Amino acid sequence: MALKLFNTLERSVQPFTPMDPWQKRVGMYCCGPTVYDFAHIGNWRTFVFADLVRRALEFSGYDVNHVMNITDVEDKIIRKVRDNKTTLRAFTGRFEAAFLEDLQALHCRLPHHMPRATDYIAEIIDLIGRLIHRGIAYQAADGSVYFSIEKYRGCGCNYGQLLKLNFDGLRVGERVSADEYEKESVADFALWKARVAEDGEVFWGSPFGEGRPGWHIECSAMSMKVLGESFDLHLGGEDLKFPHHEDEIAQSEGATGKPFVRHWLHGAHLLVEGKKMSKSLGNFFTLRDLLAKGFTGREVRHLLLSAHYRETFNFTLDGLQGAKSALARIDECVGKLREITRSAAAVPEPALLEPFASALEDDLNISAAWAAVFDWVRETNKRIAENSLPPLAAAGALAAWERVDSVLGIGCKSEAPVPAEIAALAAERTEAKKARDFQRADAIRDRLKSMGWVIEDSPKGLKLKKI
Repeated sequence: MALKLFNTLERSVQPFTPMDPWQKRVGMYCCGPTVYDFAHIGNWRTFVFADLVRRALEFSGYDVNHVMNITDVEDKIIRKVRDNKTTLRAFTGRFEAAFLEDLQALHCRLPHHMPRATDYIAEIIDLIGRLIHRGIAYQAADGSVYFSIEKYRGCGCNYGQLLKLNFDGLRVGERVSADEYEKESVADFALWKARVAEDGEVFWGSPFGEGRPGWHIECSAMSMKVLGESFDLHLGGEDLKFPHHEDEIAQSEGATGKPFVRHWLHGAHLLVEGKKMSKSLGNFFTLRDLLAKGFTGREVRHLLLSAHYRETFNFTLDGLQGAKSALARIDECVGKLREITRSAAAVPEPALLEPFASALEDDLNISAAWAAVFDWVRETNKRIAENSLPPLAAAGALAAWERVDSVLGIGCKSEAPVPAEIAALAAERTEAKKARDFQRADAIRDRLKSMGWVIEDSPKGLKLKKI
């Protein structure tokens, strides 16, 4: 069975077919962070979704070239730089570093390329020049350069490929300079913004005069520079369909005359505690807020991957507690397998791999994928309890789990270091058992439990676990 994904461009689930004639290489672009603040949990749903897509493609045998941009110049950033009386690089560098730390905390694989918009000014200027040359862009009286939707459509091009737009209210010549605007404001949009006093020192020279790029042109220039004028897969949150992604298509195809992207994927919105996230409601969380509450990155990742990417998802603190319990079940099962197995390598057993792969191929059906995992956990625990899982079979089960986790990316629980006092008590309990002083051994076990540790006797010896 081939991998099938919902292509926003066609409004349907389709077999994923890369452009590579050997059907092996995949160029994938994800809109990355705008580095003016810490990424919030809604942003992280999109970035974890992107990581899942990449891992699923690699699991399916594709060689993925993963690109995620860093937006380090746009309207909000300019305001923040001005308000903080700092430089652009000093301001954005702090949040870029924080983003990379959070990406790793959530077990996301680092993209192969992370281009910054400010490092691609020459490519942006060249792309704008091509649009002017083709008569699709024009310079306004204020010195800014705008994309003409009327001229673009006049060339026989379709503006509104990702969603249906109502052009009845479109006023010819109306312009919008803001990077983000509402669906009702379909209008010519800024490619290059002429320098104004409020920009401070954030500007570059160009054939059109001093200024800075608009947000939309940045992604077109960066993606085409790294992946080529046409590539396989572009994804992001559904809030970016319009205007950002629609404008990317128009700019890119307007400049090259070629199809821009073959497959578009969009992740749905995230609610928090049943409501739209808002600081005033007290339901606005960054990853760092959740880590400070005692949750781990893998628990957050598990919860973000618990619903299908096209479903609006309700993120709750109770859900994180549920993720903690679910991961504990997996950790316990995998831990037992590691104790039983004696083989360094084994053929992965199909009991887990086959239903998991089938779910994945069905438009990343993550609910069915998790169901396959927990069915396997239950059956594996049963076989262990019945003592019917020999070392070689345990090795095969473990190999299957490791293949599955190459997609889920939850990894292993980090074992807490055992304090010297706890280790000494455990050793004392072992001596008490050897002396057949079971009353004292039980008392030490209870004392360890009161201190937050449980002691287990396994085939490979004594084991201490933090509660």
